Amino acid sequence: MKASTLLRICRDRWKAENWREKVWACQRLAGRLARTAHRENRNFASVIARDQVRFLLRTIRPIRGQTSDRADAAAHWLLRAQDSTRDDGVSFGYFPVDPDEAGKWRRSYPETTGYIIPTLLEYAERRRREDIVERCQKMARWETEVQMPSGAVQGGTVCSPEQQTPAVFNTGMVLHGLAAALRSGADGTIRSAARRAADFLVRDQGPDGHFRTHGAFVAADRIKTYNCLCGWSLLRFSEESGESKYREAGIRAVEAAISQQKENGWFANDCLERPEAPLLHTIGYTLQGILEVGILAGRKDMVEAVRRGIHPIMARIGLSGFLHGRYYEDWEPATFGSCLTGNAQIASVCYRLFETTGENRYLQAGDRIVDHLKALQVLDSPDPSVNGALPGSFPILGEYMTAGYPNWATKYFLDALMHQERLSSPG
Repeated sequence: MKASTLLRICRDRWKAENWREKVWACQRLAGRLARTAHRENRNFASVIARDQVRFLLRTIRPIRGQTSDRADAAAHWLLRAQDSTRDDGVSFGYFPVDPDEAGKWRRSYPETTGYIIPTLLEYAERRRREDIVERCQKMARWETEVQMPSGAVQGGTVCSPEQQTPAVFNTGMVLHGLAAALRSGADGTIRSAARRAADFLVRDQGPDGHFRTHGAFVAADRIKTYNCLCGWSLLRFSEESGESKYREAGIRAVEAAISQQKENGWFANDCLERPEAPLLHTIGYTLQGILEVGILAGRKDMVEAVRRGIHPIMARIGLSGFLHGRYYEDWEPATFGSCLTGNAQIASVCYRLFETTGENRYLQAGDRIVDHLKALQVLDSPDPSVNGALPGSFPILGEYMTAGYPNWATKYFLDALMHQERLSSPG
């Protein structure tokens, strides 16, 4: 990393928070570290220590092979996350040193339960696991039970109806899951819920193609470029329903996202909270949404927009497969650590570009990232709640989903592993 970039990151971090926020951040970190001393958290304390050393000394060794075994472990962890809840949704994630009132396993999260459904359905098909198909149908039926009357899906973890607030992105992700459930033989209740979600998205879309209802859990910017991932959900539902209005809305959403792209491939307004330095996670959402809609719609211009956006990221992949978790407009890193969800998403985009273009550089980039992530997946912890999962950050005390295992990190890792498994298999 350049010295000027290092100073830039430190300056921006200092400016981003007032003194109260800095104090609160220090208190949260101190509280987590103090809880690692508890008897039940000693195994996790060793995970933190090992992770920090590997990060500082850059001693991560990529793991080649083991793809199927690691995919099995990731899928098993997602099923454990579902089993940990009181309903049929999937837990937000496992956070072993968060305050006791939050619980180590968090409540079910409608948004990510939605897009976990197609991942586990693909895994079930590859492994011929009808029991997992049944679990996915239960997830989909649960989504219909917590859906808001408007067709929207709430932001945040599941809560009582009077506390729910609509969020367009969450609605799109649940629609993605419901559409996948329909393809696996879901009932009329799920079809009706999918239509209500799709109709909410169409109503929420402005004349400029951007969606408007971002919800209470992200910064209140007018434009959220990553919402274009909802476009993929709309096209998938259009295929199921046979109605072109959903396809047209999905294409408009992606065209609106491309209007936010700079000449160097970077996207404006593309973050949950810091649009001047977006997370690789939300960049990944944007690139995947544009690419998948481009493939389904036969739009080469959309695929080219993804290539413009992915090439600067590919140039930033370290020798071990490391990627930084945020990027400024000039594609310089905007944080020291890594957002592992984003890494996995970028790997999947690379694999899909390889399938679309036949260019080996995309396959090689995907493999480098995935082999790096394998080294960060724990398989042999005495704590079974950790085994198979991918952390939110590297190091695990990094800024994104600090000291925890959000379910979507493992979901996207499983997606990438299944891509690698498929593309490396003979025939």
